[in-house]
Amino acid sequence: MEYNILGKTGFRVSQLGLGGAPLGGDFADGVTDKQVTEVVHRSLDLGINFIDTAPLYGRGESERRIGEALKGRKRDSVILASKAVMRGEAYNYENTIRSVENSLKRLQTDVIDLLQIHEPDSWNFDEVMNGCYLALVKLKEQGKIRAIGVNGRDFDVLLPYLETRVFDTTQVFSRYMLIDHSAKDEVFPLTRELNMGVINGSVLGMGLLADAPAKFIKQPMIDLAEERKAKLAFLRKTDPKGLIEPAMRFSYSCPDIHVTLTGTTSIRSLELNAAYCDGKGLPQEDLDRIFAAFPSDPIEYRN
Repeated sequence: MEYNILGKTGFRVSQLGLGGAPLGGDFADGVTDKQVTEVVHRSLDLGINFIDTAPLYGRGESERRIGEALKGRKRDSVILASKAVMRGEAYNYENTIRSVENSLKRLQTDVIDLLQIHEPDSWNFDEVMNGCYLALVKLKEQGKIRAIGVNGRDFDVLLPYLETRVFDTTQVFSRYMLIDHSAKDEVFPLTRELNMGVINGSVLGMGLLADAPAKFIKQPMIDLAEERKAKLAFLRKTDPKGLIEPAMRFSYSCPDIHVTLTGTTSIRSLELNAAYCDGKGLPQEDLDRIFAAFPSDPIEYRN
């Protein structure tokens, strides 16, 4: 396992992190506590020390299961990240305090290492900064969280938060992957300047690069993804779902990304993604061909 320093937080984090959405059962029915415990324990055995979750995932089930799985494990060996608030609730001061207190209980911990504002795209910027952000500052002063981040997919929402220069980290998703590398030009120059920690999520484009798009993805997006994937056929392995390995190595190759998340309930998938984290990224000639294959225009998910 390779390790990086997560920007200005100073946290030493594994280059591969465990994403918590599938652990809450958001992508498949029948996920069990036992299954999640096995995945969490195996990830720790593989050297993964960064776990990212949120109250939204499984309506609290992801946090609860992770908390159960970490019982008896040395707490300071894990960098635990969560988010606030639950989608549908106002991103105000009171809801944020309540959200984090509930996360602490579900995770069975006294401190959450990184607390991120969760996709504030439905709320006014000033309201979020004067409510949710100030609540996180207070919680940090109380020692209940150690660092503050913000995550999002759409740059028109995310960039104003980054430009405040007050956040320790950002998490982008589906914006630095084989078929959409727009974060390279839109986000990473700023995070680099600010020494901001960067977490990269959904590097398989919500299943598009695994030849198994999520059910909610609409046909125009699938068609565009297939068009772009055709230009990247030189990367495809002979194995089933042959773009997974190059997709993971593409993210690992980027020096601006400190943690790449894998969201899975499969031990086999977890082990493969960890095996790719061996210090061998994609060759420069492959990176050059990827960047030249199509413009760095972001895929529009709202169509």
